[in-house]
Amino acid sequence: MLHRVKYFIILCFLLSTYSFSQTIESLQIKGSKIFTEEEITGWSNVKKGDKFSPDLIDSVKSRLALQLGNRGYLHSSFEKIRTGYKPDSLHINIGITIEDGEPTYIRKIIYNGLDSLNSTAVLPFFSFMEGSIFNKYDLEDNIAKSLSYFENNGYPFAKITVSSVYFSADSLKGKYFADIHLNFSREVLSRINRVEINGNTSTKDYVILRELNIRQGEEYSQKTIDGIPAKLNRLGFFDPVSKPDYFLNSRNEGTLRINVKEKVTNNFDGIVGYVPGTGSDQSGYLTGLVNVSMRNLFGTGRAISINWQQYSRSSQDLELKYLEPWLFNYPFNFTADIFQRKQDSTYVQRKFEGAIEYLATENLTAAFTFSTESVIPNQSDSLVFTVFNSGSVTTGVNVKVDTRDDPYSPTGGVLFMTSYSFSRKKIYGPEQFITSDVSTNVNLQRFTLDLDMFYELFSRQVAALGIHGRELRASFFEASDLFRLGGANSLRGYLEDQFLGNRISWSNFEYRLLLTQRTFGFLFFDTGYYLRSAEPLNNIEKIEGFKLGYGLGFNIETGLGVLKVSFALANGDTFSKGKIHFGIVNEF
Repeated sequence: MLHRVKYFIILCFLLSTYSFSQTIESLQIKGSKIFTEEEITGWSNVKKGDKFSPDLIDSVKSRLALQLGNRGYLHSSFEKIRTGYKPDSLHINIGITIEDGEPTYIRKIIYNGLDSLNSTAVLPFFSFMEGSIFNKYDLEDNIAKSLSYFENNGYPFAKITVSSVYFSADSLKGKYFADIHLNFSREVLSRINRVEINGNTSTKDYVILRELNIRQGEEYSQKTIDGIPAKLNRLGFFDPVSKPDYFLNSRNEGTLRINVKEKVTNNFDGIVGYVPGTGSDQSGYLTGLVNVSMRNLFGTGRAISINWQQYSRSSQDLELKYLEPWLFNYPFNFTADIFQRKQDSTYVQRKFEGAIEYLATENLTAAFTFSTESVIPNQSDSLVFTVFNSGSVTTGVNVKVDTRDDPYSPTGGVLFMTSYSFSRKKIYGPEQFITSDVSTNVNLQRFTLDLDMFYELFSRQVAALGIHGRELRASFFEASDLFRLGGANSLRGYLEDQFLGNRISWSNFEYRLLLTQRTFGFLFFDTGYYLRSAEPLNNIEKIEGFKLGYGLGFNIETGLGVLKVSFALANGDTFSKGKIHFGIVNEF
């Protein structure tokens, strides 16, 4: 007898192990006239290869009944359940046939606690539901929309609850109905009475407050609160700002608490080298670049930058910029720019520019610009023509739309800029090159367009696309008038300002992998086009070209600022001819 019991226990163990080793080969759910087989199979949460257990069928039925009920089919049923084993007895096929049944309709919605002031805004969310199928997800969505309305109109603590649902049936017509009772509780009207700012050791409070544009005592709005981080990030003075806290203090005052952490806003970016002379009669010279930027002088939001770049022995750029924000406490920014270019041994170009920018909204600005420019040719060789000695006055307008969530590492939004300028140019000499064919009064028109778009494809993966264009229109133009293409800020893989044209365009595509909020690696692909129209007077033929560049790089947030480094190849280049572009990202 003892031996029989022992064999029986062993047999049960083997059968148990055998049964639990069965896996599901397929699950087929049919019969529904409302929902697709793919939808219902997804609700089952059963996949091919899952282990089969005796209670699996009941679990699947419960999940399907819940999902059907949530969508208004509370009277659905399961007509047939089939199981079949594969020849090896280790795989099982499951088939379920569903009868949808008659849906339940919403007969009416009863509202409690909703006053006439808010009913006109909230009722439309629910009124169209009467007479429709009782869908739990539609009801929850409309409750969420109603809460959003209250949050944006002074009631962040509002609550909406479903107090009861009364079900009934019309046996004669075979119809099912539901009456829904909703309770609305707005709580007290909340206002922003105080704003607390923590962490700004240098930046003045008023600089932050004027950027937020929040008036003391204004009604609470969740949309306004949600937009605060993007506004402050756009200043470029802080590490990524988190959403502020809102609470009622002991005196029942609505308090908005904003926490910031200041970042370095004074940047030095530069590299300087020395090129020795090639002969005893030729001295050496310095080459390189130096960029000094102070973007929050004395914590007031004022900014100044100095940029110097020496390309070769006789080519040099020097630029000084200044920004005065909120001129006389009005929403106007004033900028001034002094620029000088020494181009080889051919000419010196000097430009003085000022701009008044109107801050129309938090995302939209418009500016009026005014500038004067002079071009002075090298007079050392009066027999060789380089450029005319000229002066010009330019006026222009530009528009900017910026919806980026962060200026250094956007994950969404666009930056759109376009401008138009008109220049009146007067040619003074050299007299020996001014012939009857040369007009000494020239009108020049410049058009520019910049569009940068950012989209987060997956978590921490961002696609960035930039499209840029420039065009110059005039009866004739000189080298000093032309646009320049090539280098770190336009077409990577080529020398800085390598190409000249009266019409240029370029595009930049980057696929970014975010390592932190402002540090990322990226792959890029650039395209560029330039056209220099023919100039018969100067015996210059039409020149145009289309160029490609590609490579990889990193944006690295450092204590000195955001450092951008990339390795780029021009189309057809070997690896040894690749170019390294680097510099501190400047958001002046």
